[in-house]
Amino acid sequence: MTLPIKLTTLLITLAALTTAMAETKRFVLTDTTQGIHVESFNLSSKDLGMTDGPAWSIRKYTLHGGKEEGVEVIEVDNGKLTFSVIPTRGMSIYRVTCSDVRLGWDSPVKDLVNPAFINLEDNGGLGWLDGFNEMMVRCGYQWAGHPGDDNGRLLTLHGKAGNIPASIVVVSVDTDAPHTIRIRGQVNETSFKFADYQAWTEINTTPGSATFSLNDEVTNLSDYDREFQLIYHANFGPPLLEKGSEFVAAVNTVTPFDDAANKPAEVKNWTTYKGPTKGYGETVYCLVPYGDKKGNTTVMLKNAKGDRGIACSYNIKQLPNFALWKNTDTLHDGYVTGLEPTTSFPTTRNFERKAGRVPTLKAGQSRQFQLSYTVLLDAASVARTASEISKIQGKRKTTVSEKTLK
Repeated sequence: MTLPIKLTTLLITLAALTTAMAETKRFVLTDTTQGIHVESFNLSSKDLGMTDGPAWSIRKYTLHGGKEEGVEVIEVDNGKLTFSVIPTRGMSIYRVTCSDVRLGWDSPVKDLVNPAFINLEDNGGLGWLDGFNEMMVRCGYQWAGHPGDDNGRLLTLHGKAGNIPASIVVVSVDTDAPHTIRIRGQVNETSFKFADYQAWTEINTTPGSATFSLNDEVTNLSDYDREFQLIYHANFGPPLLEKGSEFVAAVNTVTPFDDAANKPAEVKNWTTYKGPTKGYGETVYCLVPYGDKKGNTTVMLKNAKGDRGIACSYNIKQLPNFALWKNTDTLHDGYVTGLEPTTSFPTTRNFERKAGRVPTLKAGQSRQFQLSYTVLLDAASVARTASEISKIQGKRKTTVSEKTLK
């Protein structure tokens, strides 16, 4: 019997949907709308009968005691690379290791601080620093950057996103090779009269890979158009950061943030790093990167020897600006650099608005952001990444401004 075309199409569609559903194992760890909360969780490739690739595992646990009380941690080991996601802190990435490379830094803040113990308005709006120790923290979503007055409102350092617990957390694993592992979280930044943002964050990796990626979507659920800002504040200390380490990128313009960054000796060496230096403070450079024909770009931090590094790839149409934060202070007080793709520069929102760098999400509108981080484990991969960046730069010039941003 021959089935009607419409019925045949429907059956094919249903079969495809069934197949798609069967290709992913999904585990809900938190869902405040459904009253779901899983205190601890363990999953491995062995549990799912996956023997066609590197062994991997996922573990969730809850911290207790001191300022860490109630903080939830999800650890992913893909067989080569491990990372920790902190749902309690806006789905930040705390620590990453791959072979002998550690991504992240040694902050004086040793605890994974529960946001309940942080007052963002402390120290004139610098309270965010009381919990700052992540490898990667999202700054936003209403605002990001330095604290300051904005039409009579104190906007605190780097916004609220990194201190908002996720309302929904989902772990999923593709049953078909390469068995992509995804940790997804919904972070809601809502405030009566001011904001109704829903951010779906995702950190994913494949077993045996030295790469992890972010795949985020921010939606303005309000009936009103709203301003927003977003910084992907990724932070690196030793072993990648050391005397002679170098930042490599395809760059259009470089603007020193302030007078400290505009000193001749600093500007001349804006791409290279000092060793730990007491009293150094910090210097910041505001960059406008180049991209390829599709807008894709890559930035890299490499060690002095050039045989280890980290590459971050993203699209400048999504994140058109970049902040390079050089904080080569003492090892105890925070020897760290920040490689920060961003919608705008890290001044106050008021300053950025006047400069035309604060985007607006229309009512109901969403925007997507994708970034990938790859650990470079030998001189060949570092050289290859440098060559890719050089191709993006091409013959285009880099202009270093003689004036400061502020």
